[in-house]
Amino acid sequence: MRQFLASLFLGLAACSLGGATALTEGAGREWTSPGGDSGKTHHSRLTAINAQNVGQLGLAWSAELDTFRGQEATPVVVDGVLYTSGTAGRAYAFDAATGKPLWRFEPEVDMQVNRTVCCDMVNRGVAVARGKVFVASLDGWMYALDARTGAVAWKSDFIENRAKGDNSTGAPEVAGDVVVIGMGGAEYDVRGYVTALDLDTGKLRWRWHVVPRDPKLGPQETPELEAALKTWDPNSRWDIGGGGSPWDAINYDPETGLVLVGTGNGGPYATSKRSPSGGDNLYLASLVALDPKTGRMKWHYQETPGDNWDFTATQPMIFTRMDIDGENRPVVLHAPKNGYLYILDRRDGKLLRANPIVRTNWAKGIDPASGRPILDPEAADYTTGPKIVFPATTGARNWHPASYDPATGLYIGAVLDMGNLIFMTPGAKPLKARGLNNDAALIFTPDVKEALAGFPPEFGDAVRKLPAYQEALRQPATTQIRAIDPLTGKTVWSADTAGWQDRGGVLTTATGLTIYGGVTGKLFVRETRTGKLLKEIDTGTPIMAAPMTYEVGGVQYVAVMAGWGGGGYPFVPRYSAAYTRGNMNRLLVFRLGGGKVPMPDLLPPLEVAPEAPAQAPGVTAATIARGQGLFFGNCAICHANQPRSITPDLRRMQPGTHEAFRQIVLEGLLTPNGMPRWDDILSPGDADAIHAYLIDLQAKTRADEQAKQKAGKPLDGPSLTILSNY
Repeated sequence: MRQFLASLFLGLAACSLGGATALTEGAGREWTSPGGDSGKTHHSRLTAINAQNVGQLGLAWSAELDTFRGQEATPVVVDGVLYTSGTAGRAYAFDAATGKPLWRFEPEVDMQVNRTVCCDMVNRGVAVARGKVFVASLDGWMYALDARTGAVAWKSDFIENRAKGDNSTGAPEVAGDVVVIGMGGAEYDVRGYVTALDLDTGKLRWRWHVVPRDPKLGPQETPELEAALKTWDPNSRWDIGGGGSPWDAINYDPETGLVLVGTGNGGPYATSKRSPSGGDNLYLASLVALDPKTGRMKWHYQETPGDNWDFTATQPMIFTRMDIDGENRPVVLHAPKNGYLYILDRRDGKLLRANPIVRTNWAKGIDPASGRPILDPEAADYTTGPKIVFPATTGARNWHPASYDPATGLYIGAVLDMGNLIFMTPGAKPLKARGLNNDAALIFTPDVKEALAGFPPEFGDAVRKLPAYQEALRQPATTQIRAIDPLTGKTVWSADTAGWQDRGGVLTTATGLTIYGGVTGKLFVRETRTGKLLKEIDTGTPIMAAPMTYEVGGVQYVAVMAGWGGGGYPFVPRYSAAYTRGNMNRLLVFRLGGGKVPMPDLLPPLEVAPEAPAQAPGVTAATIARGQGLFFGNCAICHANQPRSITPDLRRMQPGTHEAFRQIVLEGLLTPNGMPRWDDILSPGDADAIHAYLIDLQAKTRADEQAKQKAGKPLDGPSLTILSNY
């Protein structure tokens, strides 16, 4: 959906691109931003590594990052120095040719923020400008570091209200004399916004809100928010904030002088609970173009009006130029969660193309005249009963960067074709301050058939009667690296990945190479035109982040961050290298003539869960049931209680942990390690009930595993996965 404020549109239409800075088409010797070039194409002009010699690619150097959470950043190389970021906003600098560490920075992070971090303690990269390296910490502080020494030049708090669930996992974006950063937390109680800070001082220059505030508080901050207010119910759940957090996808466009921002999903998910009378709910799930000098909006395009399904528009954007409808246009390519690949004119947001790239039953298509989706309520309106919706909340595309190869015109990226069963939880729910407020239940299609056995018969029967249920059985999920013609949405070639949790970022080069990693620990090199596999390197460490390439001293290198994590991080897939070899994070750098990658040791076999302590006096079945409800309402998003999880499996607690359980949960004994305290919402009795549930679970797990051991069966049988890596 496109709406324009008339005066802004007329002002923009009067402008031209004359005198603007042209986009660079692919990165050269340096890789100056996580996206590589000004268009964020993740494409390189370097030619030393090609199809004829890529078989000689081997390890040049590597660095241990001393963390075991997710790695999603793409490094930056400037003046022979490689800069990158890691867990919770750490930053690193290395000699790009030798790997010699130059400095390492670790921010002081208030780990209470983990209460509102849905999708791991990740960070997607740094920005480098004016001799400074900019990195945002997980708890929402921007740091400007001296590029030579790593010393803090300034730090600035960019969180608007620390009583809310705001956090930060995205990469900063330099736009003229400001650095722009978004925030995350739309599943919690946030009102989304982007913030611009002065490059030299860190002072606030402007802030742009995605969602209107409660009109009872007075006029909105900007005219565009006054316009947006008309698309919300005046009695919306303003206390929850509305969502919209722009946690990724912020691109400065040197051709138009605009900053394009992708905004997040609504909260709660169901429009009927968020904005009871409906409405488009601007500016959720939109691309918006802002003036970096003032923060005022110039245009917007809403990809999912009245978002009902967690269809964020925060996925990476690519800027390029294309011949469309008889005109060479500056365009943005964008494939958000909702299953469509869009092409918009960067000057005014005009829709030029929108094609589905996966199964999409929430909409029958996009009306080219209005730009609006043609909704299919019968298939996807879960307010009237459970529905199976394609694509799932995991998204057809997500944060994993795609690449655009100008020579072939192909858009190449990870695509997940999967749905989910979605249904509303009954009754009105109170606001959970700094707590999950998505208020919808989700089961992904690979698990739907098995999961229905645990529901009441009438519920299961209703789901089995859905037309989409048969589609879910026919093809539960397909995950591929796809080369797509963006003008038609058609796949030119595809390569299956190891499973639906296996998605990675992509690099292409001028020599016709497509390079990406997998959570199996392998780095793949394919021919861009055909998809033919040319080379694979087993690293033993999961790879999700996009590789990049650079040149120093006449030598071309390829670098990639390695480590499993992201949304659903506690559910480590059995095919992942993290499952068999652990998840110690690494930076891996390759060159022609390099050596073998040292493989992490295999993990020892699983052992039977230790014996659980006796229940405390007075514990009853009702106590355990209450503890189970509290656990799944507060703890399960981090503690999957699965083998090889990267968070503690609480079915395997040792005696000392049991003894300190109250101290850990209520007093913050392990807060420095990332386990926040919960005494503001959990009473001692609540903590004891959760503990009783876990003791009961541990005892049952031990008995089950002893039986499996006696029968010679593996201890880690398949189980349901309730979240994905997004």
